Amino acid sequence: MSRANAWPAVLPAFLIVIAGGTGVMASDETTSRSVATLGGGCFWCLEAVFEEVAGVLDVVSGYAGGHVENPDYHAVCGGATGHAEVVQVAYDPARISYEEILLIYFGVHDPTTRDRQGADVGPQYRSVILWRDPAEKAAAERLIADLERDRIFDGPIVTEVVPLGDFWPAEKYHQDYYRNNPDQGYCQVVIAPKLAKFRQEFKDRLRAR
Repeated sequence: MSRANAWPAVLPAFLIVIAGGTGVMASDETTSRSVATLGGGCFWCLEAVFEEVAGVLDVVSGYAGGHVENPDYHAVCGGATGHAEVVQVAYDPARISYEEILLIYFGVHDPTTRDRQGADVGPQYRSVILWRDPAEKAAAERLIADLERDRIFDGPIVTEVVPLGDFWPAEKYHQDYYRNNPDQGYCQVVIAPKLAKFRQEFKDRLRAR
């Protein structure tokens, strides 16, 4: 079992260190903002967290890492398309760096369980970082090496670091899911506790309400 309850005591210290350095700013070619694409279990969970991070401009849930064009939710859940549920996080690199985005990502999911997060099981729930350029790839691999070196988790990190191909936005009802459905069962049992933990341990990373 990973040290899921231990990350609050250690990962914020990593965040303080890298915040003082030069972050990798991976620019989206179509706008001046930067974008990170990450998978770590159900996209509703990651979306809910990153929507509250200061410096994040927009979060879109979707599918990436597969081999079928324009997949839908049911096809992805079936496992045959090869896609992971991911979030595309657009952020202001003047306020938060790519490394900081990654560190929060590692703090809010378990990167040691292959093809599952808690009760969510299947390849669509795999832990995966999809990079846009060599700088993002290097930053992800460097952070994983640091986390492994310092034994932040009990088990080895199985997060995939792969190039981003096509990103397909998920259906409209998946967008802002927690915000629109806070009383839904999954939101209450899974997302709300994760979000509360994030808010408590990363107070200085929360956007102003």
